[in-house]
Amino acid sequence: MRPRSLLGAAAGAALLLLTGAGAAPATASTTAVADSVTVDAVGRIAADGTITLTGTYRCASSSGPVFVSSSVSQGVSTTRHGIGGTRAVCDGAEHRWVNTGRPMPGSLLPGAARVDATLMELRLLGGLPLPSAHATSTQAVTLIQG
Repeated sequence: MRPRSLLGAAAGAALLLLTGAGAAPATASTTAVADSVTVDAVGRIAADGTITLTGTYRCASSSGPVFVSSSVSQGVSTTRHGIGGTRAVCDGAEHRWVNTGRPMPGSLLPGAARVDATLMELRLLGGLPLPSAHATSTQAVTLIQG
């Protein structure tokens, strides 16, 4: 084979590799579902001070129980208020979560806040359930009365 032919063949092969033309198409069995958790942009404060936070989650599999936990803070305070926990179903589908909790009266008011949500699995290690995060999310939210 001539040097020019070899050079052309090598360039063509490199081009195929760079464009992915030689790659096998993705199938349902090779496409992984990414674990995720989101927080809705609006939370609610009831008349009795109960906070309700919502969002979505998705997880593909687990070996132990999985929960969506959430916490909220306001202003410059470093105090985080835990707001409930919801049991999660890890079947690869997207699901809604709703967490409620009642922090100390007057500690949270309508207005801007920051919510952290975590999709957390409890895995047994040496007989002890240890937390393992599947996904986390931080969202600026508005707490509204109602």
